[in-house]
Amino acid sequence: MNFPLISAALMSSFFAIGAAQAQGMTSDQHSAAKKQIEADYKAAKAQCKTLKDNAKDVCEEEAEAREKIAKAELEQQYKPSPKHQKEVDEAKAKGTYEVAEEKCDDSSGDAKDACKKQAKADYEKAKADIKARQY
Repeated sequence: MNFPLISAALMSSFFAIGAAQAQGMTSDQHSAAKKQIEADYKAAKAQCKTLKDNAKDVCEEEAEAREKIAKAELEQQYKPSPKHQKEVDEAKAKGTYEVAEEKCDDSSGDAKDACKKQAKADYEKAKADIKARQY
């Protein structure tokens, strides 16, 4: 038998196992977690159907935001990187903005305009904070 070849094969398999453990998640776990996120989203959307008017719209927006954030966080867990962390932060900022803006529809007139303006200002600040971070 060729000992150096077997040794090299074993060493490469240990490195692969170590890399997978460093990531903290196997591809099967990643796939299962992704399916769970999608199932949670569908269940949340189904619960929204019992609501009416803007409460239903807010509920649906919250469900979508949670799904996008969860998927971004899953990618960060699966393959940690500055890029994925930035995507998590961006998903949180955008989700918060979209939900806040939808909640503004409960108001009318000047109050609604002020609410939307505040939501936009908060979102712009969050984007600026993200841009300023060193990822």
